[in-house]
Amino acid sequence: MALALLMVAAAAMSAQTTFQPKLAVRPLTTGEIARYSLPSTTQLSGGLTTVAIGEPLYLEVQVDINIPASTLLGGVTWELTSKPSNSAAVLTDSPLGPKVPVFEPSDRLVAQVAGRKLLRADVTGPYVVTAMVSLGSAGVATVAQTFIAGKYVGIAACKGCHNTGPATPMVAGWAKTGHATWFQQGIDGKLSPSYGIGCAPCHTVGYDVNNTLSDGGFTDIMKQLSWTFPTTLKPGNFSALPASLQNVSNIQCENCHGPGSEHAGNGGDTMEISVPSNSGQCNQCHDAPTHHVKGTEWYNSMHAVTTTDPAGNATCIGCHTGTGFADRMNGVKSTNLAYNPINCYTCHEPHDQTAPANTPHLIRAMAPVTLADGTTMKNGGEGLLCMNCHHARQDAAKYAPSTPGTTYFGPHHGPQGDMIGGDNGYTYGKQIPTSAHQFAVQDTCVTCHMQTVATNDPGFLQVGGHTFKIAATPTGSKTEEQLVGVCQGCHGTDITTFDFPLMDYNNDGVIEGVQTEVQHILDQLSTMLPPDNKVKTSLNIDSTWTQPQLEAAYNWLFVTNDGSQGIHNTAYAVGLLKASIADLQSKQK
Repeated sequence: MALALLMVAAAAMSAQTTFQPKLAVRPLTTGEIARYSLPSTTQLSGGLTTVAIGEPLYLEVQVDINIPASTLLGGVTWELTSKPSNSAAVLTDSPLGPKVPVFEPSDRLVAQVAGRKLLRADVTGPYVVTAMVSLGSAGVATVAQTFIAGKYVGIAACKGCHNTGPATPMVAGWAKTGHATWFQQGIDGKLSPSYGIGCAPCHTVGYDVNNTLSDGGFTDIMKQLSWTFPTTLKPGNFSALPASLQNVSNIQCENCHGPGSEHAGNGGDTMEISVPSNSGQCNQCHDAPTHHVKGTEWYNSMHAVTTTDPAGNATCIGCHTGTGFADRMNGVKSTNLAYNPINCYTCHEPHDQTAPANTPHLIRAMAPVTLADGTTMKNGGEGLLCMNCHHARQDAAKYAPSTPGTTYFGPHHGPQGDMIGGDNGYTYGKQIPTSAHQFAVQDTCVTCHMQTVATNDPGFLQVGGHTFKIAATPTGSKTEEQLVGVCQGCHGTDITTFDFPLMDYNNDGVIEGVQTEVQHILDQLSTMLPPDNKVKTSLNIDSTWTQPQLEAAYNWLFVTNDGSQGIHNTAYAVGLLKASIADLQSKQK
């Protein structure tokens, strides 16, 4: 059974419409309920096409953001095309108002909502919803989506097929993760003295006091057994739970994949279960300020809106799409060329299948990373994951002196791994000094870019953590907040900015901040490059550039694209730039 259909009637889409209309299930998180002032009883959604009976499907038709609003005033014509014969379900108005945008930050750049509806399946089985939306001169788009309603079956049913074996050992790996025992630890008093029934919606399967249908989830069974949360948190509480409640406790398969009755009861048909790739399923729990904020922070990251340009390009998706990166780390040639952002599933392996042993954060890959020049980075800790994409892609020693000048000349735009390691700049055959950051900072990228920010800090949710931002200007402030806490551990507590004075690197007789000094050298080098002797913020490279100019341009781009203005590796950045200046000066004599 096809899970998605797309039919465009009456006319082809216009050339300017690049986002193809689709009928989507919108996730809804705890954080969004607060941000958009929705009623506190509004039910959450992971945005899956597999849903428990009685749970909401927040349906929306998404169209290209460039379509004028006046074109969409006619609205969307909705139809529940098919449903199980004993179902009385109908489409109703969605509780999500016009202020609630498309869910994924990356989709908000290209898509808008044309119309919304709500569907609650009342019996198990398939439901097909069809929507027709007028796009003006572009015609009428008809989009359809199939949804599967089921009941929760718990971990016992999943173990039957997914516990062992080379193809499907997911349960065995998952059982080693924190997710597998989180509710158990909570009621046994191992997490927090304030742990209570309010934690159960995220820590059990199918906990939803607003769902009145029998869906096989924790709330359903709890009501049947008249079970109440223990008044005292102590060891043994979990083992005293009835087996049927233990079966749907903790964070397990159906929390992420949706109810499994139609999957487990239909010979393991993959059509009857969801495999999420968006951020909704994780963020319905991890976007819950002020204490569960990893997803909330991610919304403010560049990863959430990573460029869609390489979508469809098999050579780029290994870094520019989340599914492409996961496939690459798993040694699989990705066949999914569609764009999706760098999100939770990209960096974390929830089944713990590929995550290294004793890694508390389920990091997908921490193996040594080999750079384009053959150097192997071994000392990055958890930051090695980042270096799989954040490297120069070019072997500078071979590339810089032999590649003709074009608009695309230079290292890839994220050479941070090379810079931290002090590798793969164009060295002119010289020994360029390097800093000790890769050895002194245990988890490199992660240690600095993911620092914890206090809830009362103005930069909370906007810097550090899963924003991956080392500096940002908090909303309502005019002052940039820089996370220098890690720097202070080695450089002294008097440091309040990354641009702290250290040496007169550009030899002008004045000791300025490190970043200022490096920028002065970048500016000096840029004046020696075509087309004139002015300071440049970008280079327009073409076939007229000489090879010495291209070699120097490579280093200018290498340091500029690193983005830290020397902080990642001051000695190496300064050394490369000065070597380039010296070489150009010698050629001009």
